[in-house]
Amino acid sequence: MFERPDLRGLTFVDIGSGSGLFPLAAPRLGARVQSIDFDPDSVRCTQRLKEEAGADDEEWSIQEGSILDADLLARLPRFDLVYSWGVLHHTGDLWRAMQNTVALVRPGGKLFIAIYNDQGKQSDRWRRVKKLYCSGVVGRILVLSLFIPGFALRLLLLDLVKLRNPVARYRAYRRKRGMSLYHDWIDWLGGYPFEVARPEDVLDFCRQRGFTLERLKTAGGTPGNNQFVFRRWSQPPSGPGEKAPSD
Repeated sequence: MFERPDLRGLTFVDIGSGSGLFPLAAPRLGARVQSIDFDPDSVRCTQRLKEEAGADDEEWSIQEGSILDADLLARLPRFDLVYSWGVLHHTGDLWRAMQNTVALVRPGGKLFIAIYNDQGKQSDRWRRVKKLYCSGVVGRILVLSLFIPGFALRLLLLDLVKLRNPVARYRAYRRKRGMSLYHDWIDWLGGYPFEVARPEDVLDFCRQRGFTLERLKTAGGTPGNNQFVFRRWSQPPSGPGEKAPSD
C-alpha cells in the first residue's frame, strides 16, 4: 500500500498496534518504529514480540496510551509513515482520533488508515447489536445465541450448495487469519465503540488538512474497512483542481 520495496531510513508509527505484528514487520523492513496501544494486554504482547525478535529501543519503542490523549500527542514527534488499521473507529470519538492521527504525519509523509464503511441503517443495527453484547453477561449470551448459529448455518448452506467440505473452511480460516473463525465472529460482535464513515467523508476530512489521496481500497459495499493511503503536502499545491487547506 505504501508502494515501496522497503522502509529503510523511515520513521513509522502504528496507532493501536494490537498484538504487535505490524510493528514487528516494520523494523525488519528498515524502519524506526513507535507502537502505541491503549490496551495494556496488547502492550505486553507487543513487548514480548519485541524481546523475542531481539529488537533494541532505537529500532522499536513501545508505549501505552490513547490517540485521544492530547498530552501524548504533544510528546510524539512527526513520522514519515503513520499507520492505523481498523482502530480509530473503536476509540469512541472517530473524528477527534482522526484529527490527532493526521497531525502526526510530517510534510511529505504518508498516512495509511482503515475505517469501517458506513452502510447507513445497517451500520446502525450493528451498532445496537455490539452495544448489547458489551452491556453485560445477559446481553452477551443473547447476542451469541442469536448470531453465532446464524453465521454458522449461513456458511454451512453455502458450502453444501457449492459441494464443499464444511469443515475445510474452518481449518483454512485459522491458517489464513491466525485465529479461528469463531473468535473472529466474537471479535466482530464485541467491537464496540463502533463508528463508521463514508469514503467521501474521509477524503474530504484529509484533503482539508493538507493531504492528497494516493491509494484507495474500498470494502465493496460490505461492513468491512475502507483502506486509504494519503500523502501530506510538502507545500500547498498550485495545480488546477487543488487548493490549500483552510485550517
